[in-house]
Amino acid sequence: MSLKDKLSELRQRGLADIKESSDLKDVNQVRVQLLGKKGPITEVLRGMRDLDAEERPKVGAFANEIRDDLANALAKRKEELEKAVLNAQLAKETIDVTLPGTPVAKGEPHVIQQIVDQIEDLFLGMGYQVLSGPEVEEDKYNFEMMNLPKNHPARDMQDTFYITKEILMRTQTSPMQARTLEKHDFSKGPLKMISPGVVYRRDTDDPTHSHQFHQVEGLVIDKHVTMADLKGTLQVLAHELFGDKFDVRLRPSYFPFTEPSVEADITCFNCGGKGCKVCKNTGWIEVLGAGMVHPNVLKMAGVDPDVYGGFAFGVGPDRFAMLKYGVDDIRNFYLNDVRFLTQFTKKG
Repeated sequence: MSLKDKLSELRQRGLADIKESSDLKDVNQVRVQLLGKKGPITEVLRGMRDLDAEERPKVGAFANEIRDDLANALAKRKEELEKAVLNAQLAKETIDVTLPGTPVAKGEPHVIQQIVDQIEDLFLGMGYQVLSGPEVEEDKYNFEMMNLPKNHPARDMQDTFYITKEILMRTQTSPMQARTLEKHDFSKGPLKMISPGVVYRRDTDDPTHSHQFHQVEGLVIDKHVTMADLKGTLQVLAHELFGDKFDVRLRPSYFPFTEPSVEADITCFNCGGKGCKVCKNTGWIEVLGAGMVHPNVLKMAGVDPDVYGGFAFGVGPDRFAMLKYGVDDIRNFYLNDVRFLTQFTKKG
């Protein structure tokens, strides 16, 4: 049998083996057997040294043609098998898009954020601005411009985290009073603002105290503002958060940045004012501090206290949340226990 005949026979047998390959592994094995260095084509071509010089180029060209035919057949078969594998995988992983999807749990704002949002919505409706300020504050704004000069004894109860002698973590959102008073143009109207945010105190954490908590500062400055305006505003706030059945009373108190100063109480939510262990049989629960803005605060901000006056108040959303929902430990708000937090579903 001539070399050409042997090569023709190898082609026929090789094409048949390629066609019968059932997977990519078989195709690779056939490729190695046919086209490898030790394959039959290489063995046949070794006999070319016995051919005449005129025959060698012809046989060589014929061998290359057969090699190309087999390589093309292998590539085609490999492509067919790869496509079959892909189609099988797609069929296996087919998703019925008409089926209902996996339900995703819907989150809610944190209960304290719900209280803050409720307060913000109320005061926005009353024409107030909602302003935010830096948590890393200057001593000047946190204390001095709030009528708390250095070495003032009232600083002791708010002693906090100092970064430098003049920079600290704010103890209240009151610094926004001074910052806003400095910039406000009263020729364009009164100043009405609230400032919600996080504040820091050097407190030992216990059921009613936290080294970090929330506060909403309120401020109104205009001509002819009275204590009656303050009480009316606090009554509206109490009714918004707790309901129309709750009343507000004011008790004399002391704050360096207000004069006169008051503590605001609301009707006990537990007994309705009759007296119980929750309110210590008084019928009232203390909720916030307030008062008429001290003239020194106005002067230091460049506002004439003989012309303008107003009131300020500080609301603790954490305490409001505890009162509203009967929570007995403030730390529960910060432990990220989903079982606790999911009890407070946002209304509306």
